[in-house]
Amino acid sequence: MSALPRSYNPFAEDEEEDVAPAGPGGAGGAERQRYLQQEVLRRTAATADSTTRSLSLLYESERIGVAASEELVRQGEALKRTEQMVDKMDQDLKTSQRHINSIKSVWGGLVNYFKAKPPESKPEQNGAPEYYPNSRLKEAMMSSKEQESKYQESHPNLRKLDNSDNDFNKAELVSSVQSDAYPKNQQLRAYHQKIDTNLDEMSSGLSRLKSLALGLQTEIEEQDDMLDRLTKKVETLDVNIKNTDRKVRQL
Repeated sequence: MSALPRSYNPFAEDEEEDVAPAGPGGAGGAERQRYLQQEVLRRTAATADSTTRSLSLLYESERIGVAASEELVRQGEALKRTEQMVDKMDQDLKTSQRHINSIKSVWGGLVNYFKAKPPESKPEQNGAPEYYPNSRLKEAMMSSKEQESKYQESHPNLRKLDNSDNDFNKAELVSSVQSDAYPKNQQLRAYHQKIDTNLDEMSSGLSRLKSLALGLQTEIEEQDDMLDRLTKKVETLDVNIKNTDRKVRQL
């Protein structure tokens, strides 16, 4: 078997093998150089568009996280109001039991007279309890809400449609600081700068999403403890109500 030359390409077409390669300054070399430049620009533009879409999804995820946090805070407010109502019912029930003891016998009335009255809770101002989420969730929500304008700018349904090819010809997209890390081609440099900017924004957005998730976890754990406490109070209240009802029936 005859040995094949090192430059042999098994995927090359027969027609290409018959054509003699053009010199560096020939028409074939210039055409291939233009093709490679266009291919690099195309792939870089696709990468820039991909990072833009990823950034848009990141902002949307952050917006959904903020909405979930706000709903969780409203749920905490409802739980606090429920707990205060249960405490008020328990206090009223104790007062009713004192009156029942007074009605049943004179001795019960004397006992209630000398017995200390249960402490009365102060009514809430404006009828609405104040509920504050944990500090971690509060700070994460404030930080994420500051990015709402960026979300509107990056969302494909909210941002204005424009010609991306013309955008990269604008002077504001090209940084005034010249760096050796970017290519010399102005359009290619603009793409690279856009990719770097998107990656930086994605890194910051992921950090905010992490803080938001940790705040949500802490808030859920606190409300879970509140639910356990409320469940025990409701069970105790249910037993007291049944005992009071039985005493009333015995009068």
